[in-house]
Amino acid sequence: MSHGFLPNEFQKSDKIDEVIGLDLTLSAMGMTFCSHRFMPLIVDNDDNNWSRRFFEEETRDNKRLKRTINGGNSDGGMSRNGSNGSLSSLSSLHFRDHILTYSKRYLAAEAVEEAAAAAAAMAAGYEENGIEEDETAYGMRLVQLLIACAEAVACRDKSHASALLSELRANALVFGSSFQRVASCFVQGLADRLASVQPPGTAVGRVQLPPVMNIMDIMSDSDKKQEAFRLVYEICPHIKFGHFVANLAILEAFEGESLVHVVDLGMTLGLPEGHQWRHLIQSLAATRGGAGKPHCTRLRITAVGLCVDRFDVIGKDLKTYAKSMGINLEFNIVESNLENLKPENIKVSDDEVLVVNSILQLHCVVKESRGALNSVLQMIHELSPKLLVLVEQDSSHNGPFFLGRFMEALHYYSAIFDSLDAMLPKYDTRRAKMEQFYFAEEIKNIVSCEGADRVERHERVDQWRRRMSRAGFQATPLRLMSQAKQWLGNNKVCEGYTVVEDKGCLVLGWNAKPIVAVSCWKC
Repeated sequence: MSHGFLPNEFQKSDKIDEVIGLDLTLSAMGMTFCSHRFMPLIVDNDDNNWSRRFFEEETRDNKRLKRTINGGNSDGGMSRNGSNGSLSSLSSLHFRDHILTYSKRYLAAEAVEEAAAAAAAMAAGYEENGIEEDETAYGMRLVQLLIACAEAVACRDKSHASALLSELRANALVFGSSFQRVASCFVQGLADRLASVQPPGTAVGRVQLPPVMNIMDIMSDSDKKQEAFRLVYEICPHIKFGHFVANLAILEAFEGESLVHVVDLGMTLGLPEGHQWRHLIQSLAATRGGAGKPHCTRLRITAVGLCVDRFDVIGKDLKTYAKSMGINLEFNIVESNLENLKPENIKVSDDEVLVVNSILQLHCVVKESRGALNSVLQMIHELSPKLLVLVEQDSSHNGPFFLGRFMEALHYYSAIFDSLDAMLPKYDTRRAKMEQFYFAEEIKNIVSCEGADRVERHERVDQWRRRMSRAGFQATPLRLMSQAKQWLGNNKVCEGYTVVEDKGCLVLGWNAKPIVAVSCWKC
């Protein structure tokens, strides 16, 4: 299934203004939802009418038959002499006609039953395989409702937005189709945004969504998010792909060097096992002493972030693992967010090769004004790394207009939810956890938040090129296409994921929709 619920004209950002101008009022839509859209109503109605006619005619025939049999005796009885005459008055022809009539009705009943069974099979076939035309129409109805609701929220039309949210809530199901599920996340975001503009003390337009699943009620929000992120890493290829390509680029930069240093912004998102660096340590150990070249004698990793306790646990585990692989690992922690990070906070030696690694981090410091990101990039530039590896979501969720961001996000996350459909069964709780406690959090931040609270400011790789160029960085083309495609095959990544090269960057996408982009930069 593709994310084809969005029509072709919605796929491009330059058509958003046309979409916004559509007549999306409820009266213009003129459609209602039906849970059994493919059950032929004519069969149902004819079946009922046919049954009623059948029994009415049957009753009349029985009465006629009874009158014919009893017609020779005025008191309702039958004399011995009159019995044969009365029975003979009902000729064999009448009996044959009577039997033929009932035979026809029996065959007609069978035909109706077969038609009903065929209708049921058609409905079951829809549930199982989907019927493209109606499914697209159903998805388009949700798209229209979502856009109309987004317009009403943007205009602060609370009554209209509340009515639309109620209808969306009834049809955007957490365990429905991929588009119903993604729509449910956008409904949450729109409800939160509408609530934020309401006068104090009012609750008009506030949509209280029920809990997703009872099994999650016993978990804290933090536990839910950590569990969801762990599942995203294990099941979705997005972050693993970024780690793999980043490590290949880092290994190229470290080739022939004995003292190497990685500054990890965000410490690979705080994954408890330090997956990216375990793979790097393993690769460094495998290349030691090859072809007479110098090998890595010391690896230094500097973790930057606020999760100091978590980083400390990761560092101890990595040291133990590196020692078992014969690599001398030095692990440092800098407790700071990116905006307050200073070059002097990072210990750098003149005789080491430095690489800066950023996995889904820099978009969080992109603001309306470019000052915050520029200061971070300037700080990195002052460190003079041999390489800066940048992995980011490849989508435009930082536009100046709310409706434009809304449409872009709807397109992007529809593709992600489609991919989850292909990877997991319909009622898999792991999928619900990922969708409701990871991707839904991103969606709600994009849709409902503004100012400093909006941190999910994803941008396209072209925009990152312009930003990096203005900050004094030069692109380093990634020539790793064959390795990336081989990685997809070796890891049995779900069919539908593709890797393309875009002006020296590698982009992982789902059915041609870009999801994650990896780029490399030098000072």
